[in-house]
Amino acid sequence: DHPSLGAALNLVFAVDIGEGDNRKHRIVADPVVSGGRILTLDAQTTVTAVSTAGTVLWQRDVLPEGADDGDATGGGLAVDGDVVYVSTGFGALTALEASTGNTIWVQNLEATGSGRPTVFGDLVYVLAGDDTGWAINKSNGRVAWQVTGSDSNTNILGAPAPIVVDGLAVFSFGSGEMQAVFRQGGLRRWDASVLGERKGRALSKFDDVTGRPIAADGVIYAGNQSGRTVAVSAGSGGRIWTAEEGAVDTVLPVSDSVFLVSDRNELLRLDASNGTRIWGTELPNFVSDRPGRQVEVFAHHGPILAGGRLIVASSDGLLRSFDPASGSLTGTAEIPSGATTAPVVAGQTLYLVTRKGQLVAYR
Repeated sequence: DHPSLGAALNLVFAVDIGEGDNRKHRIVADPVVSGGRILTLDAQTTVTAVSTAGTVLWQRDVLPEGADDGDATGGGLAVDGDVVYVSTGFGALTALEASTGNTIWVQNLEATGSGRPTVFGDLVYVLAGDDTGWAINKSNGRVAWQVTGSDSNTNILGAPAPIVVDGLAVFSFGSGEMQAVFRQGGLRRWDASVLGERKGRALSKFDDVTGRPIAADGVIYAGNQSGRTVAVSAGSGGRIWTAEEGAVDTVLPVSDSVFLVSDRNELLRLDASNGTRIWGTELPNFVSDRPGRQVEVFAHHGPILAGGRLIVASSDGLLRSFDPASGSLTGTAEIPSGATTAPVVAGQTLYLVTRKGQLVAYR
Protein backbone atom coordinates (compact mmCIF):
# COMPACT_ATOMS: atom_id res chain seq x y z
CA ASP A 1 0.00 0.00 0.00
CA HIS A 2 2.79 2.43 0.93
CA PRO A 3 6.01 0.51 1.62
CA SER A 4 9.31 2.02 2.73
CA LEU A 5 11.85 2.82 0.01
CA GLY A 6 15.02 4.90 0.05
CA ALA A 7 15.15 8.25 -1.73
CA ALA A 8 18.11 7.37 -4.01
CA LEU A 9 17.67 4.18 -6.02
CA ASN A 10 20.70 2.24 -7.23
CA LEU A 11 20.72 -0.91 -9.35
CA VAL A 12 21.88 -3.80 -7.15
CA PHE A 13 21.40 -6.77 -9.49
CA ALA A 14 20.04 -7.88 -12.87
CA VAL A 15 19.18 -11.56 -13.40
CA ASP A 16 18.04 -13.33 -16.60
CA ILE A 17 14.61 -14.94 -16.12
CA GLY A 18 13.97 -16.30 -19.64
CA GLU A 19 12.50 -14.94 -22.86
CA GLY A 20 12.00 -11.20 -23.16
CA ASP A 21 9.68 -9.20 -25.40
CA ASN A 22 9.79 -9.83 -29.14
CA ARG A 23 7.45 -9.56 -32.14
CA LYS A 24 5.24 -12.49 -31.08
CA HIS A 25 5.60 -12.62 -27.30
CA ARG A 26 5.32 -10.22 -24.38
CA ILE A 27 5.98 -10.35 -20.66
CA VAL A 28 2.79 -9.22 -18.93
CA ALA A 29 3.16 -10.81 -15.48
CA ASP A 30 4.31 -8.46 -12.73
CA PRO A 31 6.81 -10.07 -10.33
CA VAL A 32 5.53 -11.22 -6.95
CA VAL A 33 7.55 -11.39 -3.73
CA SER A 34 7.04 -13.82 -0.85
CA GLY A 35 9.17 -15.81 1.58
CA GLY A 36 12.45 -14.21 0.50
CA ARG A 37 11.80 -15.08 -3.17
CA ILE A 38 10.97 -12.95 -6.20
CA LEU A 39 8.88 -14.96 -8.67
CA THR A 40 8.63 -14.08 -12.36
CA LEU A 41 7.07 -15.39 -15.58
CA ASP A 42 8.84 -14.75 -18.87
CA ALA A 43 7.26 -14.04 -22.28
CA GLN A 44 6.51 -17.73 -22.76
CA THR A 45 6.05 -20.29 -19.96
CA THR A 46 9.14 -20.22 -17.73
CA VAL A 47 8.68 -19.43 -14.03
CA THR A 48 11.80 -18.34 -12.15
CA ALA A 49 12.40 -17.93 -8.42
CA VAL A 50 15.19 -15.53 -7.46
CA SER A 51 16.53 -14.84 -3.97
CA THR A 52 16.63 -11.30 -2.58
CA ALA A 53 20.41 -11.50 -3.09
CA GLY A 54 19.96 -12.03 -6.84
CA THR A 55 20.58 -15.80 -7.03
CA VAL A 56 18.38 -18.00 -9.21
CA LEU A 57 16.85 -20.61 -6.89
CA TRP A 58 14.93 -22.62 -9.50
CA GLN A 59 13.28 -22.43 -12.90
CA ARG A 60 10.26 -24.38 -14.13
CA ASP A 61 8.73 -24.52 -17.61
CA VAL A 62 4.94 -24.88 -17.27
CA LEU A 63 4.41 -25.55 -20.99
CA PRO A 64 1.51 -28.03 -21.37
CA GLU A 65 2.37 -31.48 -22.70
CA GLY A 66 2.29 -31.59 -26.50
CA ALA A 67 2.22 -27.79 -26.92
CA ASP A 68 4.68 -25.66 -28.89
CA ASP A 69 6.32 -23.00 -26.75
CA GLY A 70 6.00 -20.45 -29.57
CA ASP A 71 2.22 -20.73 -29.87
CA ALA A 72 1.11 -18.59 -26.93
CA THR A 73 2.21 -15.78 -24.66
CA GLY A 74 0.96 -13.90 -21.64
CA GLY A 75 0.02 -15.01 -18.18
CA GLY A 76 0.06 -14.01 -14.55
CA LEU A 77 1.36 -14.95 -11.12
CA ALA A 78 -0.01 -15.06 -7.58
CA VAL A 79 1.53 -16.52 -4.43
CA ASP A 80 -0.16 -17.78 -1.28
CA GLY A 81 1.98 -19.30 1.45
CA ASP A 82 4.28 -21.85 -0.18
CA VAL A 83 2.24 -22.14 -3.39
CA VAL A 84 2.65 -20.18 -6.62
CA TYR A 85 -0.29 -20.04 -9.04
CA VAL A 86 0.61 -19.51 -12.69
CA SER A 87 -1.78 -18.75 -15.55
CA THR A 88 -0.56 -18.96 -19.16
CA GLY A 89 -1.72 -18.13 -22.65
CA PHE A 90 -2.22 -21.86 -23.22
CA GLY A 91 -5.21 -21.81 -20.89
CA ALA A 92 -3.60 -23.73 -18.05
CA LEU A 93 -3.59 -22.73 -14.41
CA THR A 94 -0.71 -24.43 -12.58
CA ALA A 95 0.09 -24.63 -8.88
CA LEU A 96 3.79 -24.96 -7.98
CA GLU A 97 5.66 -25.35 -4.71
CA ALA A 98 7.25 -21.95 -4.10
CA SER A 99 10.29 -23.50 -2.42
CA THR A 100 11.14 -26.03 -5.17
CA GLY A 101 9.09 -25.30 -8.29
CA ASN A 102 7.59 -28.79 -8.21
CA THR A 103 4.12 -29.13 -9.74
CA ILE A 104 1.21 -29.64 -7.34
CA TRP A 105 -1.65 -29.64 -9.86
CA VAL A 106 -2.63 -28.35 -13.32
CA GLN A 107 -6.10 -27.26 -14.43
CA ASN A 108 -6.81 -26.87 -18.15
CA LEU A 109 -9.32 -24.04 -18.56
CA GLU A 110 -9.64 -24.57 -22.34
CA ALA A 111 -9.45 -20.81 -22.80
CA THR A 112 -6.62 -18.29 -22.99
CA GLY A 113 -5.72 -17.97 -19.32
CA SER A 114 -3.68 -14.80 -19.62
CA GLY A 115 -5.12 -12.98 -16.60
CA ARG A 116 -3.36 -12.62 -13.27
CA PRO A 117 -4.86 -14.94 -10.60
CA THR A 118 -6.20 -13.74 -7.25
CA VAL A 119 -6.09 -16.00 -4.19
CA PHE A 120 -8.61 -15.48 -1.40
CA GLY A 121 -9.75 -18.01 1.17
CA ASP A 122 -9.94 -21.47 -0.38
CA LEU A 123 -10.33 -20.29 -4.00
CA VAL A 124 -8.19 -18.99 -6.84
CA TYR A 125 -9.98 -16.54 -9.15
CA VAL A 126 -8.78 -15.97 -12.70
CA LEU A 127 -10.04 -14.48 -15.96
CA ALA A 128 -9.66 -16.59 -19.11
CA GLY A 129 -10.37 -15.80 -22.74
CA ASP A 130 -11.46 -12.26 -21.78
CA ASP A 131 -15.04 -13.48 -21.34
CA THR A 132 -14.97 -16.20 -18.64
CA GLY A 133 -14.23 -15.90 -14.94
CA TRP A 134 -13.22 -19.00 -13.00
CA ALA A 135 -13.08 -19.99 -9.34
CA ILE A 136 -10.68 -22.88 -8.73
CA ASN A 137 -10.26 -24.84 -5.51
CA LYS A 138 -6.71 -24.01 -4.47
CA SER A 139 -6.07 -27.34 -2.75
CA ASN A 140 -6.74 -29.64 -5.72
CA GLY A 141 -7.29 -27.46 -8.82
CA ARG A 142 -10.92 -28.50 -9.33
CA VAL A 143 -13.35 -25.97 -10.81
CA ALA A 144 -15.73 -24.60 -8.17
CA TRP A 145 -17.76 -22.40 -10.55
CA GLN A 146 -17.47 -20.09 -13.54
CA VAL A 147 -19.18 -16.98 -14.89
CA THR A 148 -19.30 -15.49 -18.38
CA GLY A 149 -19.33 -11.95 -19.71
CA SER A 150 -20.11 -10.40 -23.08
CA ASP A 151 -18.01 -11.43 -26.07
CA SER A 152 -15.35 -9.06 -27.38
CA ASN A 153 -13.06 -9.45 -30.38
CA THR A 154 -10.71 -6.54 -29.67
CA ASN A 155 -8.68 -7.24 -26.56
CA ILE A 156 -5.37 -6.31 -24.98
CA LEU A 157 -2.91 -9.03 -24.00
CA GLY A 158 -3.29 -9.87 -20.34
CA ALA A 159 -6.31 -9.31 -18.12
CA PRO A 160 -6.83 -7.56 -14.78
CA ALA A 161 -6.77 -9.70 -11.67
CA PRO A 162 -10.23 -10.27 -10.16
CA ILE A 163 -10.73 -8.41 -6.90
CA VAL A 164 -12.53 -9.56 -3.76
CA VAL A 165 -14.47 -7.03 -1.69
CA ASP A 166 -17.40 -7.31 0.75
CA GLY A 167 -17.94 -11.01 0.04
CA LEU A 168 -18.01 -10.46 -3.72
CA ALA A 169 -15.58 -11.44 -6.46
CA VAL A 170 -15.44 -8.83 -9.22
CA PHE A 171 -14.29 -9.77 -12.74
CA SER A 172 -13.37 -7.25 -15.46
CA PHE A 173 -13.98 -8.56 -18.99
CA GLY A 174 -12.61 -7.64 -22.40
CA SER A 175 -15.93 -6.06 -23.36
CA GLY A 176 -15.55 -3.39 -20.67
CA GLU A 177 -18.07 -5.14 -18.41
CA MET A 178 -17.46 -5.56 -14.69
CA GLN A 179 -19.41 -8.35 -13.04
CA ALA A 180 -19.67 -8.91 -9.27
CA VAL A 181 -20.67 -12.36 -8.03
CA PHE A 182 -20.96 -13.87 -4.58
CA ARG A 183 -17.53 -15.22 -3.74
CA GLN A 184 -18.44 -18.76 -2.76
CA GLY A 185 -21.18 -19.68 -5.24
CA GLY A 186 -20.70 -17.39 -8.23
CA LEU A 187 -24.27 -16.03 -8.15
CA ARG A 188 -24.41 -12.67 -9.88
CA ARG A 189 -24.88 -9.61 -7.63
CA TRP A 190 -24.44 -6.67 -10.00
CA ASP A 191 -23.05 -5.50 -13.37
CA ALA A 192 -21.27 -2.29 -14.25
CA SER A 193 -19.27 -1.10 -17.25
CA VAL A 194 -16.24 0.95 -18.20
CA LEU A 195 -17.32 2.17 -21.62
CA GLY A 196 -16.70 5.24 -23.76
CA GLU A 197 -14.01 6.33 -26.16
CA ARG A 198 -11.74 9.24 -26.90
CA LYS A 199 -12.68 10.35 -30.39
CA GLY A 200 -9.93 10.45 -32.99
CA ARG A 201 -7.86 7.64 -31.48
CA ALA A 202 -7.78 4.18 -33.04
CA LEU A 203 -6.90 2.64 -29.66
CA SER A 204 -10.33 3.73 -28.43
CA LYS A 205 -11.83 0.78 -30.32
CA PHE A 206 -10.39 -1.56 -27.68
CA ASP A 207 -12.86 -1.81 -24.79
CA ASP A 208 -10.77 -3.82 -22.29
CA VAL A 209 -10.59 -2.77 -18.67
CA THR A 210 -6.85 -2.10 -18.77
CA GLY A 211 -6.61 0.10 -15.66
CA ARG A 212 -6.43 -2.59 -12.99
CA PRO A 213 -9.47 -2.21 -10.69
CA ILE A 214 -8.94 -1.66 -7.00
CA ALA A 215 -11.35 -1.23 -4.10
CA ALA A 216 -10.95 1.35 -1.34
CA ASP A 217 -13.47 2.47 1.28
CA GLY A 218 -16.39 0.75 -0.45
CA VAL A 219 -15.59 2.15 -3.90
CA ILE A 220 -14.14 0.31 -6.92
CA TYR A 221 -12.01 2.35 -9.34
CA ALA A 222 -11.28 1.05 -12.85
CA GLY A 223 -10.35 2.44 -16.26
CA ASN A 224 -9.79 1.61 -19.91
CA GLN A 225 -7.33 2.85 -22.52
CA SER A 226 -10.15 4.40 -24.53
CA GLY A 227 -10.55 7.50 -22.39
CA ARG A 228 -12.68 6.51 -19.41
CA THR A 229 -12.12 5.92 -15.69
CA VAL A 230 -15.03 5.18 -13.37
CA ALA A 231 -15.83 4.87 -9.69
CA VAL A 232 -18.66 2.51 -8.70
CA SER A 233 -20.13 1.33 -5.42
CA ALA A 234 -18.58 -1.98 -4.36
CA GLY A 235 -21.86 -3.07 -2.82
CA SER A 236 -24.26 -2.26 -5.66
CA GLY A 237 -22.23 -1.41 -8.76
CA GLY A 238 -23.94 1.98 -8.90
CA ARG A 239 -21.97 4.65 -10.78
CA ILE A 240 -20.47 7.37 -8.56
CA TRP A 241 -18.58 9.26 -11.26
CA THR A 242 -17.02 8.96 -14.71
CA ALA A 243 -13.85 10.77 -15.76
CA GLU A 244 -13.03 11.29 -19.44
CA GLU A 245 -9.49 10.07 -18.88
CA GLY A 246 -8.37 6.52 -19.62
CA ALA A 247 -6.14 4.38 -17.41
CA VAL A 248 -3.64 2.05 -19.05
CA ASP A 249 -2.41 0.32 -15.89
CA THR A 250 -2.89 0.63 -12.13
CA VAL A 251 -5.67 2.83 -10.80
CA LEU A 252 -4.26 3.92 -7.44
CA PRO A 253 -6.57 5.49 -4.83
CA VAL A 254 -4.74 7.21 -1.97
CA SER A 255 -6.74 9.10 0.65
CA ASP A 256 -8.82 11.70 -1.23
CA SER A 257 -7.10 11.24 -4.60
CA VAL A 258 -6.81 8.73 -7.44
CA PHE A 259 -3.57 8.43 -9.42
CA LEU A 260 -3.18 6.81 -12.86
CA VAL A 261 -1.28 6.88 -16.15
CA SER A 262 -3.77 8.04 -18.76
CA ASP A 263 -4.37 6.87 -22.31
CA ARG A 264 -2.53 10.01 -23.45
CA ASN A 265 0.55 9.14 -21.37
CA GLU A 266 0.01 11.62 -18.58
CA LEU A 267 0.46 10.87 -14.91
CA LEU A 268 -2.80 12.17 -13.43
CA ARG A 269 -4.15 13.00 -10.01
CA LEU A 270 -7.96 13.00 -9.83
CA ASP A 271 -10.27 13.95 -6.99
CA ALA A 272 -11.54 10.67 -5.51
CA SER A 273 -14.93 12.18 -4.66
CA ASN A 274 -15.92 13.32 -8.17
CA GLY A 275 -13.18 12.37 -10.66
CA THR A 276 -12.15 15.92 -11.52
CA ARG A 277 -8.58 16.56 -12.57
CA ILE A 278 -6.23 18.05 -9.94
CA TRP A 279 -3.00 17.91 -11.94
CA GLY A 280 -1.39 16.15 -14.88
CA THR A 281 2.28 15.57 -15.70
CA GLU A 282 3.26 14.64 -19.25
CA LEU A 283 5.23 11.43 -19.79
CA PRO A 284 7.08 10.50 -22.99
CA ASN A 285 4.50 9.53 -25.60
CA PHE A 286 5.45 8.75 -29.22
CA VAL A 287 8.79 7.03 -29.77
CA SER A 288 9.37 9.19 -32.85
CA ASP A 289 8.67 12.93 -32.88
CA ARG A 290 8.34 13.04 -36.67
CA PRO A 291 4.65 13.46 -37.62
CA GLY A 292 4.74 10.77 -40.30
CA ARG A 293 6.31 8.23 -37.95
CA GLN A 294 4.19 8.70 -34.83
CA VAL A 295 3.05 5.09 -34.61
CA GLU A 296 4.68 3.43 -31.60
CA VAL A 297 4.22 4.88 -28.12
CA PHE A 298 6.21 4.30 -24.95
CA ALA A 299 4.66 2.02 -22.35
CA HIS A 300 4.41 3.25 -18.76
CA HIS A 301 3.78 0.85 -15.88
CA GLY A 302 2.30 1.91 -12.56
CA PRO A 303 2.03 4.17 -10.70
CA ILE A 304 2.85 2.73 -7.30
CA LEU A 305 3.28 4.65 -4.04
CA ALA A 306 6.47 3.93 -2.11
CA GLY A 307 8.82 5.97 0.03
CA GLY A 308 6.53 9.00 -0.07
CA ARG A 309 6.52 9.29 -3.86
CA LEU A 310 4.75 8.00 -6.95
CA ILE A 311 6.89 5.72 -9.12
CA VAL A 312 6.40 4.87 -12.80
CA ALA A 313 8.55 2.38 -14.74
CA SER A 314 8.78 3.03 -18.49
CA SER A 315 9.88 1.29 -21.66
CA ASP A 316 12.04 4.28 -22.59
CA GLY A 317 14.58 3.11 -19.99
CA LEU A 318 13.78 5.31 -17.01
CA LEU A 319 12.30 4.74 -13.56
CA ARG A 320 10.69 8.06 -12.58
CA SER A 321 9.66 9.36 -9.15
CA PHE A 322 7.08 12.12 -8.66
CA ASP A 323 5.79 14.27 -5.82
CA PRO A 324 2.19 13.12 -5.12
CA ALA A 325 1.12 16.62 -4.05
CA SER A 326 2.28 18.51 -7.14
CA GLY A 327 3.17 15.92 -9.78
CA SER A 328 6.69 17.33 -10.16
CA LEU A 329 9.52 14.97 -11.11
CA THR A 330 11.76 14.29 -8.12
CA GLY A 331 14.21 11.69 -9.42
CA THR A 332 15.11 9.10 -12.06
CA ALA A 333 17.05 5.86 -12.35
CA GLU A 334 18.07 4.00 -15.50
CA ILE A 335 16.40 0.70 -16.44
CA PRO A 336 18.55 -1.49 -18.71
CA SER A 337 16.55 -2.03 -21.95
CA GLY A 338 13.42 -0.45 -20.42
CA ALA A 339 10.59 -1.80 -18.27
CA THR A 340 7.94 -4.29 -19.37
CA THR A 341 6.19 -4.74 -15.97
CA ALA A 342 5.04 -2.55 -13.13
CA PRO A 343 7.44 -2.17 -10.21
CA VAL A 344 6.81 -3.90 -6.88
CA VAL A 345 8.41 -3.06 -3.54
CA ALA A 346 9.27 -5.41 -0.67
CA GLY A 347 11.96 -5.21 2.00
CA GLN A 348 12.86 -1.63 0.95
CA THR A 349 13.82 -2.96 -2.49
CA LEU A 350 12.11 -2.24 -5.79
CA TYR A 351 11.82 -5.02 -8.39
CA LEU A 352 10.67 -5.03 -12.03
CA VAL A 353 11.23 -7.02 -15.23
CA THR A 354 12.86 -5.49 -18.30
CA ARG A 355 12.00 -5.94 -21.97
CA LYS A 356 15.03 -8.21 -22.41
CA GLY A 357 13.77 -10.62 -19.76
CA GLN A 358 15.83 -9.56 -16.75
CA LEU A 359 14.66 -9.13 -13.18
CA VAL A 360 16.29 -5.97 -11.85
CA ALA A 361 16.44 -4.75 -8.25
CA TYR A 362 16.99 -1.24 -6.86
CA ARG A 363 17.82 -0.10 -3.34
